[in-house]
Amino acid sequence: MRVLLVEDDPTLNAVAAAYLRRAGLAVDCARDAAGALRFTRLNPYDAIVLDLRLPDADGLAVCRALRANRVDARIIMATARDGLEDRIAGLDVGADDYLVKPYALAELEARLRALLRRPAAALPVTLTVGDLALDTATRRARRGHGDAARAIELTTKEFAVLEVLMRGAGRVVTRQQISEHAWDDSFDPFSNVIDVYVGRLRRKIDGAGERPLLATVRGAGWRLG
Repeated sequence: MRVLLVEDDPTLNAVAAAYLRRAGLAVDCARDAAGALRFTRLNPYDAIVLDLRLPDADGLAVCRALRANRVDARIIMATARDGLEDRIAGLDVGADDYLVKPYALAELEARLRALLRRPAAALPVTLTVGDLALDTATRRARRGHGDAARAIELTTKEFAVLEVLMRGAGRVVTRQQISEHAWDDSFDPFSNVIDVYVGRLRRKIDGAGERPLLATVRGAGWRLG
């Protein structure tokens, strides 16, 4: 999941971003409305955490502009205001949820994942490809059925890459698609880090005697299924 965090408080921005990255999310950070709009022109996001008070614009205006620009990411409005009128105003301009500051970081992560599980987003909690299953809420993976199923231990980044591959099951998933959803804006497109993680996943997913699920499509990317 790739998230844009729009927060002008540098401390909260850094702390929240670090927490979400440890939870397996890719996070880009903007400090003002101009930065938020610039990021959304350059990158696709699954969700945006948008502060209501920004130094160069009101968060409501930013949210309205994002929707006018056909940005369909889920948007959480974050603000110290907790009045009913403010919440209604945020929802009216296209926000999906509202979070009152100061908020617990665990709640922020939970709300982000909950938003992407809503039917409109068509993102199920448990992804399955053949006999491979990934619970996106607990970040636990297993292969096989019943008592014969084996648990697959995943690092935070392995989970992020596997989630992208499983959501694109049966189709070729490109290096760019993986980087867009599993890494943030600091990713070096010339590195081989994605190849390394896919290689690790292949060794964990396709055990001895099991039908191979992860295939390399030369010159294009990878296919899971």
